Amino acid sequence: QVQLVESGGGLVHDGGSLRLSCAASGPTFSLYNMGWFRQAPGKEREFVAAINWITWSGGITYADSVKGRFFISKDSAKNTMYLQMNSLKPEDTAVYYCTASTTGQSMHPSSWAYWGQGTQVTVSE
Repeated sequence: QVQLVESGGGLVHDGGSLRLSCAASGPTFSLYNMGWFRQAPGKEREFVAAINWITWSGGITYADSVKGRFFISKDSAKNTMYLQMNSLKPEDTAVYYCTASTTGQSMHPSSWAYWGQGTQVTVSE
């Protein structure tokens, strides 16, 4: 069973930056993609970004709402994925979840097999 542990969340002012990390353990050789979702209070879990875990160039996808502000990356040697979040806005406030799959990238949470516990990101005005 793949296990995912997020870190790096916190409180930041409007316009600030944070970097989230997701450490994967277990049979990571089975993974094909990893990604980030977020869920704000009273809202559905939404796709943020995804990266191909296998290819060197790491096929990357972003939600329109974060393009140009968030950047996903990976360190395969450390089995760790990152999400650099810049120019944060109050509407980015949410619990951010790391996720992984053995199939293709999808914007639907149900397509992802493994989930971390989540890390809170709060952006104040």
